[in-house]
Amino acid sequence: MAASTTPRPKPPDPAGNPGAAALAGLELPLPLGVAFSGGADSTVLLLAAAQRWPGQVQAIHVHHGLQEAADAFEQHCRHACAELGVPLHVRRVHARNALGESPEDAARQARYQALARAARDAGLKSVLLGQHADDQVETVLLALSRGAGLPGLAAMAPVFQREGMVFVRPLLALPAQAIREWVAQQGILVVEDPTNTDTSFTRNRIRHALLPALEAAFPQYRETFARSARHAAQAQELLETVAEEDLARMGGTPAITALQVLPRARQANVLRHWLRTAHAAGASAAQLEELLEQVADCRTRGHKIRIKVGNGFVERQGERLRYTPELS
Repeated sequence: MAASTTPRPKPPDPAGNPGAAALAGLELPLPLGVAFSGGADSTVLLLAAAQRWPGQVQAIHVHHGLQEAADAFEQHCRHACAELGVPLHVRRVHARNALGESPEDAARQARYQALARAARDAGLKSVLLGQHADDQVETVLLALSRGAGLPGLAAMAPVFQREGMVFVRPLLALPAQAIREWVAQQGILVVEDPTNTDTSFTRNRIRHALLPALEAAFPQYRETFARSARHAAQAQELLETVAEEDLARMGGTPAITALQVLPRARQANVLRHWLRTAHAAGASAAQLEELLEQVADCRTRGHKIRIKVGNGFVERQGERLRYTPELS
């Protein structure tokens, strides 16, 4: 664990905490949890939340076991929470990435699952996450680098649900520099993830190479990128509404003849929505194009459809499509 060696001469100034303004006026059901890694972002959030809702905040630390410093991170969090008088729940996860899934994505999914379950077990109503404005920009750029559609360009939602738990990101408008400067001024001990400097990870290359260039060329890039992400989220919400209506008219599952009378883009919209919401499956661009071609060619009863999508297959069953998970 790498931590600031500057001793803390006095308790942090709660009035100067940049996270306090982000929480001001935010009304959430209590009690609530804060995802606490021990880093600067989650530390600022935990301090602000403990001040905003005294006695109603608990911390949750997810121990990934992915690096040697993980045990030291946990000990730091235990000490910090003991000083604050905030209960801490520690969950250990061992995320394994599936075929075609990155280790980072697997770790993220495992983290949200652990946070949600820990919060439910503790009787918490929601969980606050410490992602900030720079994280949002990195997410947009990462989505662009992957050729993502609207869901990716919408980046991180301020509020979302996972595993039956409400997650809130109140710091999305707050620049990382404001957080780090306050932590340094207050002499607060925080942990630094050593992997943050590893540029073999795409997100770190964006952070260390692209963001400084954007800062120099477009000083307001955080605000403009965030606005674009909100526009993408609004457009995606509209597409979801259209897909729900189209699928409802088909009786809840895609009907081939009903699909064929829709414009191709609208067919794709319905199929993506159906796969994701009903089967937690995502089709690649190539798989979706193949499926659309097969639907267009499906003019006889004997025409068969069987296309690999995610961990299963989209198949024709009579006049409808069905999704069959692949047997493990």
